[in-house]
Amino acid sequence: MTAQHTDLQRIMTALRQSGLTVEAVEDGALVQRGETRVALFTEADLQGGVIVRLHLDLDLYVEEDSLPDILMGMNLMNQGLDYGALNLDPVEPENADDDTPLTFAVLGRSVLWLRDLNAAELERLSEHLARFEAEVTEAVERTLHGGGGMRA
Repeated sequence: MTAQHTDLQRIMTALRQSGLTVEAVEDGALVQRGETRVALFTEADLQGGVIVRLHLDLDLYVEEDSLPDILMGMNLMNQGLDYGALNLDPVEPENADDDTPLTFAVLGRSVLWLRDLNAAELERLSEHLARFEAEVTEAVERTLHGGGGMRA
C-alpha cells in the first residue's frame, strides 16, 4: 500500500467518524454532505504533509459562445470566495464532429495543505470541506436565482 493510499484511507476514516458519508472511487473518494458530493484526492507533498484537492461538480454546463459573459461572471464570483474557486473544464462529447460547439462544466475546486494527519489537521480539513461546499453552492445559487451574473 502506497503512502498516498494510506493518507487517503486515514482521511476517509476521519471524515466517516465525523458523520459524513464517504466512499472510495478510483484514485480518490466521494464525500457526501446532504445532497452534495465532493470528490477528494490526495497526494504527498515533497516537502512533507499532504495536499488535498477538492472538486465539486455543480451540474452546470456552458457552451463556448457564452464564454465571455460566463468568464466575467465567474471572475466576479471568485473574488468573493475564500475556500475555493469556480473553474471551467471542457466536456468531451461522445459523438462530436468538428462543427459541434465546445461545452464546459462549471466546477468548484479547492486545495488544502495538511502538515500531517493528526486530529487537529483532520478537523481543519473537515471544516474546510464544509465551508468550501457551502460557499461555492451559495455563490452559484445566489447568482442563478438573483437574476444576473451567470447566464448559459
